[in-house]
Amino acid sequence: MTRFAAAFAKPRPALVAFITGGDGDTAANLDALVAGGADVIELGMPFTDPMADGPAIQAANLRSLAKGTTTADIFAIASAFRGRHPETPLVLMGYANPMTIRGGDWFAAECAKAGVDGVICVDIPAEEDPELGPALRAAGVDLIRLATPTTDAARLPDVLNGAGGFLYYVSVAGITGQQQAAQASIDEAVARLKAATDLPVAVGFGVRTPQQAAEIAKVADGVVVGSAFIDIIAEHGDAAAPLVEAFTHTLADAIHGAKEIAA
Repeated sequence: MTRFAAAFAKPRPALVAFITGGDGDTAANLDALVAGGADVIELGMPFTDPMADGPAIQAANLRSLAKGTTTADIFAIASAFRGRHPETPLVLMGYANPMTIRGGDWFAAECAKAGVDGVICVDIPAEEDPELGPALRAAGVDLIRLATPTTDAARLPDVLNGAGGFLYYVSVAGITGQQQAAQASIDEAVARLKAATDLPVAVGFGVRTPQQAAEIAKVADGVVVGSAFIDIIAEHGDAAAPLVEAFTHTLADAIHGAKEIAA
């Protein structure tokens, strides 16, 4: 059983937590996420033009890059994380340029060597899968695809073709951390996606509070939270880990208990 399958096989929804690599004390913050109950970790690869991200994650990218964070540093962080946490799924999330500039085969091999389970590349659509998809799949690394409110029935099969790990539903037609979609639209979208795939469906973008997360967790297999963690790291810098862990606990409790409450 893969780490993703184990994480989503638990009898409750999963908390998927995102932070930007190289922003703050990344190793301590990753450990705090695990200690707080996160089921899956997304590690952002800093990039100069993160087009899908709102102000909080944009600023985190710039803080990380200002410290000189490189792709090699991200793989070192990932490898060290895997050594400390052998069971927790780890996803690299980012943009095409750092992932493909040395070739998809190189990137996929480095992911496998570092113990990375999956990759989300925001700006390589399903139609451009040959850029990265075949190399990742050959290396045993899941390519996690994004579905959005504008992914219609005609395009959804293309999105799902070659996808692995879980399906990430971007709940708003906008950027991270700004607004949350109406719950009714999330309910409808998750039902539609789950009818089309056996992959777990995780919902993200705009989820900031335990209350929001719990509502989504009543219907989804997982809930993705990112900007709320980034805000803590922005405020507390290298001392953020205890606060990250405490906030993770509140989110995990809300998400893990959501379906029991709904029942």
